[in-house]
Amino acid sequence: MRIAVMTAGSRGDIAPYTGLAHGLAAAGHQVTVVTHGSFGPLVTAAGVGFRPIPVDPRAELESARGRALHDSATGPGKLVKLVRMARALADRMVPPLVTAARESDVLLVSSSLAPIGHALGEGLALPSMGLYLQPLHPTAEFGPCIVGTRSWGALGNRIGGHLVNASVDAVFAGTLRTTVRDQLGLPGGAARQATHRARERHRWPVHHGFSEHVVPRPADWRPGLHVSGYWWPYDSPGARLPDHVREFLDAGPPPVYIGLGSATVPDPAGLSRALVRALRAAGLRGVIQRGWARLEAEGDDMLTVDEVPHALLFPETAAVVHHGGAGTTAAGLRAGVPSVPVPVQFDAAFWAARLTALGVAPAAVPLRRLTADRLAAALTAATRRPAYARRAVRVAEMLRTEDGIGPVLADVERLGAR
Repeated sequence: MRIAVMTAGSRGDIAPYTGLAHGLAAAGHQVTVVTHGSFGPLVTAAGVGFRPIPVDPRAELESARGRALHDSATGPGKLVKLVRMARALADRMVPPLVTAARESDVLLVSSSLAPIGHALGEGLALPSMGLYLQPLHPTAEFGPCIVGTRSWGALGNRIGGHLVNASVDAVFAGTLRTTVRDQLGLPGGAARQATHRARERHRWPVHHGFSEHVVPRPADWRPGLHVSGYWWPYDSPGARLPDHVREFLDAGPPPVYIGLGSATVPDPAGLSRALVRALRAAGLRGVIQRGWARLEAEGDDMLTVDEVPHALLFPETAAVVHHGGAGTTAAGLRAGVPSVPVPVQFDAAFWAARLTALGVAPAAVPLRRLTADRLAAALTAATRRPAYARRAVRVAEMLRTEDGIGPVLADVERLGAR
């Protein structure tokens, strides 16, 4: 079958799908990942097809609109600004999605593109399925993960979940009524197929790329909402750490990795200094990833790196300090080392809370409240209290028993056969 995997966002929203796409291709299918042009090398390295979306997420986050996200202190406030920014970009994103859909037999769609993906499937009579990295369906068990960790009670949590899904629907509402319907020829009712309510009415299948050991499947979720297990980013079988990284690791005790992934920050230099002070106060060496936050560190006990495969680096560290993104959270769990989450925004606080509940992290240190002393205390606990390392190893052992690709492949082949 010709399978289109559609996703948008930052690197953490793309990388898990490279491993999933590679697995589907290894089963004999023709797979194309449709995402931002800047991630083309990441996708093609997995041996699958690539079609670009003409939006650069890093440039958008570094724009005035993107920087304004840091001005909102609350999850709902950030979500409103993100939706406003995404709506301004939707018209540019839709044409390549439509073209890819017309050349496909099955559409697999991330949560950020679920409204347009489901509408395209209905309008073109193609089977489609959701591939989510977060538990976004409403549940009484916890509040909407995208806006923090607060529980509003059973009814409030459900209402909050529906409001978050309505916000995602709003991103594509305008472009479905104009660009898709008028310019690209889909039926006039296409916009009605872009709502969460329509997807639920069709019992749209959704696979979630995380483990039940990390987030148990809510008891009140309907059939068809699957927790499949993690989809690990594709790494070449011959991949090795760069020589300068290998030399640094071999030159002393295991360092702590610090990286904020695709998060941007208002003061990169000031934050970098605080991170280095924290590491040295805790008596630890550090590997600092520049990332989109533009972090830097100097000194014989510090190494600044660009992109390094987490699957190769993390197992050789004493702990990982990260922004709480779904992908980096998963990578730390897979490596079996303690974490210190520094949540920045959106679902990061949710994953940080899961790490502390699992016993692999002593505490979260939110970026807005980060100080060198606070981070040093968390690092000292994570690296010197054996309970965190023991629990991290145990969770990693459980994750190794899971196959996140198998359930997706089985459902894809059922959809294609039907």
